[in-house]
Amino acid sequence: MKEVEILVIGGGPAGLSAAAAVANLGCDVLILERDGKLGGQLIKQTHKFFGSKKQYAGDRGYQIGDLLIEQCSTNSKVEVWSGATALGIYEDGVVTVEKDEKHLKIKPQKIIIATGASEKMIAFPNNDMPGIYGAGAVQTLMNVHGIVPGQRVLMIGAGNIGLIVSYQLLQAGVEVAAIIEAAPTIGGYLVHASKIRRAGVPILTSHTIQEAYGKESVEGARICKLDENWQAIPGSEQELNVDVICLAVGLSPLTELCFQADCQMNYIPELSGHVPLRNDYLETTRPGLYVAGDVSGVEEASSAMVEGRLAGVSAAYSLGYGQDVAPQLQTEALAELSELRSGPAGQKTVQGLKKLMEKGEAVC
Repeated sequence: MKEVEILVIGGGPAGLSAAAAVANLGCDVLILERDGKLGGQLIKQTHKFFGSKKQYAGDRGYQIGDLLIEQCSTNSKVEVWSGATALGIYEDGVVTVEKDEKHLKIKPQKIIIATGASEKMIAFPNNDMPGIYGAGAVQTLMNVHGIVPGQRVLMIGAGNIGLIVSYQLLQAGVEVAAIIEAAPTIGGYLVHASKIRRAGVPILTSHTIQEAYGKESVEGARICKLDENWQAIPGSEQELNVDVICLAVGLSPLTELCFQADCQMNYIPELSGHVPLRNDYLETTRPGLYVAGDVSGVEEASSAMVEGRLAGVSAAYSLGYGQDVAPQLQTEALAELSELRSGPAGQKTVQGLKKLMEKGEAVC
């Protein structure tokens, strides 16, 4: 049985930021990362970040990932277990882990869950055909392994992920036949959409895919226009010759460990699924268990990093570390989150958090 002051589950932007914040206050922390390398989604993000200097605005995602990894790897208070999957969090506080084909036990005093999110899929005929990818898988192929997924792509989803990955496909020499979006408006930032349109790629709102077709792999897709009731308009069908269909239709928080730890959970559509109820300092209804990043509600990586910092400071402070500086650091992080969510793009998250708090108060 390994004992540790704070355990961080997940080595992406939220988890790394949490671990760095914990260590900076002089507290020991162990990071569990199921992949072989830290960084999470940052390692495959080549676009520049928005926000402020505190959220590394102007730096590319993989550069931010390298910086966060360095901050943790050079701090003696941080221990990292890569290739380690958290299996469960039990009533007695023990966390079980699978690493190197061994079943291990950890007894932390505090836990921060930063497991991120998984890609959503949508149902349509032949959606299991070779040549159909999630946008994250396409990013991994291109930006990590240097492999293009195909020659001509249909992108489904005009949120930030769909727009950014489409532009990265164009940069890699892959033709993007079109981006289709079921909603009547584009969900991503207009700055990303403008780059796509300048490149001559049509963005078709109020459109959906009806079917993928091909013999052994994708050879084309049939799309159609939707009316105001989200129903297919007869006669609006068109076929696109593509060898790749890329799905960028949203993310779902990876909250299995929160459920298993008996946190109070609520379904909040604005936060992309079931999320744990928590206080301002990200402590859940299970005392000593904190959440940060997409597991608490899907947002941009900038917000995930700030939440990670807030959860890390709060967990370390609860153990008596940083008594002189932690309250100020918490206040600064809360102010940063409020600023990041203040614009039109953040209203969905604000509404979701308000609904989550109202549900929590109703239960109490």
